[in-house]
Amino acid sequence: MRNVLLEIFDTLLAAYGPRFWWPADSPFEVCVGAILTQNTNWGNVEKAIANLKREGLLSPEGLRDIPTAQLAECIRPAGYFNVKSARLKDFIAWLFSEQRVGLADMFAGDWQELRVDLLQVRGIGPETCDSILLYAGHKPSFVVDAYTKRLFSRLGLISPKASYDEVRDLFMESLPADVELFNEYHALIVEHCKERCRTRPLCGECVLRFRCEYYRKGSSVTP
Repeated sequence: MRNVLLEIFDTLLAAYGPRFWWPADSPFEVCVGAILTQNTNWGNVEKAIANLKREGLLSPEGLRDIPTAQLAECIRPAGYFNVKSARLKDFIAWLFSEQRVGLADMFAGDWQELRVDLLQVRGIGPETCDSILLYAGHKPSFVVDAYTKRLFSRLGLISPKASYDEVRDLFMESLPADVELFNEYHALIVEHCKERCRTRPLCGECVLRFRCEYYRKGSSVTP
């Protein structure tokens, strides 16, 4: 399986080149972006983050001190702004708790223990958690999203009904624990699914079509 996954990675990298993801000026901005990007597109997240920067709020202290209602207005472009403002506040409260006094302290210990702790924070699910670990903390924790499930189930490497942990384990157990590899792999999966492996896929233009079960079965091939 390791060789198969690495071959897929090499094919995608040759097709799209490095994606330079996650776009952010700081690890803290990555954390905020990971929470804001839930159930929205990245363009909307960028607008919300731009608002926070303009108001001088994109720091742990800034988000701690701003009233929740005012924060919600700042992040309105990201959608679900009342829910997401509460989630940001919960994350910041946890960050300033006795156990965590800042991002440096947060990432200093065992990252697998940190993952368990982060998953206890309201509003931080596995995908958000792993995004924070990988892209902000530079920890080898593979990120799985809907694109990952779509692509690798069509390739026949996972069940369409596989859980988040089952998909993540495929990568974690098969690939070397390499932060740069995990970073680039996830970004390439996202790019490929936006460009080719869509809900209605463009199979005829897909660089992975000859190893794809979906394509071989002729499920919905677009010329």
